Amino acid sequence: MPTPHIAAGPGEIAPLVLMPGDPRRGRRIAQEFFDDPRLVTDVRSIEGWTGSIRGRAVTVIASGMGIPSMSIYATELYRFYDVQRIVRVGTTGGLAEGQALGDLVIASSAHTDSALPGLQIPGVNLSHAPAYGMLEAAVDAARSRGLPYRVGPVLSSDTFYGSPPEKAAALAARGTLGIEMESAGLYAIAALEGREALTVLTVSDHILRGEEVSSADRETGYAPMVEVAVEALFS
Repeated sequence: MPTPHIAAGPGEIAPLVLMPGDPRRGRRIAQEFFDDPRLVTDVRSIEGWTGSIRGRAVTVIASGMGIPSMSIYATELYRFYDVQRIVRVGTTGGLAEGQALGDLVIASSAHTDSALPGLQIPGVNLSHAPAYGMLEAAVDAARSRGLPYRVGPVLSSDTFYGSPPEKAAALAARGTLGIEMESAGLYAIAALEGREALTVLTVSDHILRGEEVSSADRETGYAPMVEVAVEALFS
């Protein structure tokens, strides 16, 4: 320590980590949810903040966009900073019928069109799944708070633009709840490192209906997602 991408010293990263994609969202989570947040790394403007929630140490650090970036940060956190649990908190394009903007998606698995997770065992397409105990705790937290949520698979895509509409329709027909860009990478690295992970997402747009929230709402409407994610970390 430090690693090529994280400058925190020994003991400055908590065993429990919240991981948004956006560094600005990470800073806001630290300021709004942490007691006594302190900046512990800012390599390449990817800020990491450590503080406490209800007396327990938690770190929030961004992953950046896409599976390659996620795999770098997740590997360094698990392998070199002894992180035990990571919850990705981010946004997703919704696919399900009746799914409203702002609803939560708790990812019980993560399909992907990326080759990266499949490189671990040649000839095997691994299933990318979260830690069950964390999944169960997130579901319990969402239910007890009366939050609108769904549990099911997402697609972690390598592309943000240019995906054909028929692809989204086919995924929806097979029960996929949303498309995002990181969860399969996180789940794959957690399995490789023998650690735990979960993804909790907020529906920021609906791909099949062509609806989306405003940029301001995308930046500020994450509190329910973070509350559910914290319960999964603490379970």
